[in-house]
Amino acid sequence: MLADWQFIGIFLALSPIFPAAPVIANWLLGPRKPNPLKQQTYECGVETVGDTWIQFKVQYYIYALVFVVFDVEAVFLFPIAAAYDQLGLFAAFEVVVFVLILAVGLGYAWSRGALEWT
Repeated sequence: MLADWQFIGIFLALSPIFPAAPVIANWLLGPRKPNPLKQQTYECGVETVGDTWIQFKVQYYIYALVFVVFDVEAVFLFPIAAAYDQLGLFAAFEVVVFVLILAVGLGYAWSRGALEWT
C-alpha cells in the first residue's frame, strides 16, 4: 500500500525540476548583450509614438472571459452529447441545470452591457 504512494511522492518531488530546468538553462547559457536598442519597446515593428503605457478598455477582457466560459461549456457538453444514449435521466437533469446556470450568467453579462462592442 505504501509503495503505491511512493511514486506520487517521487513525482511531486521531481515535478518542479521540469519547468525550472529550461528557465535555468536559458539563464545560464543564453547570450547577454544588452544595448539601448534591445531595451526599447517593440510593437509590431512600428516605432511607438507617445506613451507606450496606455490603458485599454476592460471591456475587451470581459468579452474574452465570456468567450472562454462558453468555450468551456462546449468542451463539457460534447462528451455528454456523444454518450447521450448511455446516460440516465439524472444526467439529463444535470445537463439542463448546467445550461441554465450558464444562461443566467449570459443574461447577467448581457444586462450589464458586457456584450456591447463600443
